[in-house]
Amino acid sequence: MTFNELKVSLNQTSPPQGLSPLLQSLWYEAKGDWTKAHQVAQDVNTPEGAWVHGYLHLREGDRSNASYWYQQSKQSMPTTSLEEEWEKLATHLLTEIRN
Repeated sequence: MTFNELKVSLNQTSPPQGLSPLLQSLWYEAKGDWTKAHQVAQDVNTPEGAWVHGYLHLREGDRSNASYWYQQSKQSMPTTSLEEEWEKLATHLLTEIRN
């Protein structure tokens, strides 16, 4: 799946088949379902899972919790917009799938 295909899929009522849990989490968040996004992300115990988890808490407005998860992921807290961070995360996860 490409980044553009992921963005287009946001017009659907459910995430595309075969989408990884972390991409599903980003998909749900982009659709406005933070709770479902958080449920999915918190079950992925990888650095990428911590990164998505941190992003979700940043989106929520909980910078302290977000900072903890960004540290766990070995990523820096973003200095860009939340939209740019979502795109960076999605692009990274899509690239990881292809490799």
